[in-house]
Amino acid sequence: MPAATDQTSSLTLTCLTCGSVNRVPTGRLGAGPKCGTCGARLIEGKVAELDLATLEKAARSDGLPLLVDFWAPWCGPCRAMAPEFSRAAQGLAGDVRLAKIDTQSHPDAAIRYAIRGIPALILFRHGREAARLAGARPAAELVRFARQNAG
Repeated sequence: MPAATDQTSSLTLTCLTCGSVNRVPTGRLGAGPKCGTCGARLIEGKVAELDLATLEKAARSDGLPLLVDFWAPWCGPCRAMAPEFSRAAQGLAGDVRLAKIDTQSHPDAAIRYAIRGIPALILFRHGREAARLAGARPAAELVRFARQNAG
């Protein structure tokens, strides 16, 4: 969670539903902030499905760390890890947002982020890649990885 908690400081969150950029006072992060454009929750403890444009915008500008699962529907380990990734999203709610991008539907994402095998996880923080992890992992390990690298 960001260090400042007064109403005067804020951070930027990209709506993972519509791609709009929202400024949220840090003191309101726990109050379930919603997108000013589409009304979707900005922090909800669930995994969001992204396209490449939304991923790039969120990775570049978000004030909260973003952990992204690069996966494909034909990948057995990816499908096996999906419920673990969802559990990790619940455990990290408010501190790290989790999202996934289908590399079969969005092959440019795999090229853009140099994904060599899936599942692949990238943690974005402060506009850049902070850490990378390959392979299917249990929820506890995903939470530990995110917390260690989210700063």
